Amino acid sequence: MISPLDAIDRKILKILESDAKTVAKTIAEQLNMTKTPVYERIRRLEQEGYIRKYVALIDKEKVEPSITVFSFVSLEAQKGSMMDAFLELVREFPEVVACFVVGGEFDFLLKVVVKDLDAYYDFAKGKIANLPNIGAVKSAFVLKEVKDNNRFPLL
Repeated sequence: MISPLDAIDRKILKILESDAKTVAKTIAEQLNMTKTPVYERIRRLEQEGYIRKYVALIDKEKVEPSITVFSFVSLEAQKGSMMDAFLELVREFPEVVACFVVGGEFDFLLKVVVKDLDAYYDFAKGKIANLPNIGAVKSAFVLKEVKDNNRFPLL
């Protein structure tokens, strides 16, 4: 059974979301608590799935230059099995770093990261356009990234 979050759980999540390497002792100090109950709460939050995993956020520009493209994809037909097939295939593309099922004019929004425009052209032509049931693909190229984080706005 999943326990409801209380104010202390939310504070712990907010601290870990800001820096996942923060140890229980430091969190306990920030919350005026002892280490053991904080550690137990973190374990419970992990076990109940509130914390799915810990990750390192990499500065992609320091690793290698890249561009981010948002691809809006429509299917010719929106049958459930066809949508599922599309999602299964897209999960295999390393260029797709996020995929959303959306309502409105398009069926899916893909966040794609590639080396350059030529690489995006190859991706769009060689992978997305070759998927079954593709109706249309429109792209928006990110000119400047102003804000990008993985934080959930905990209140």
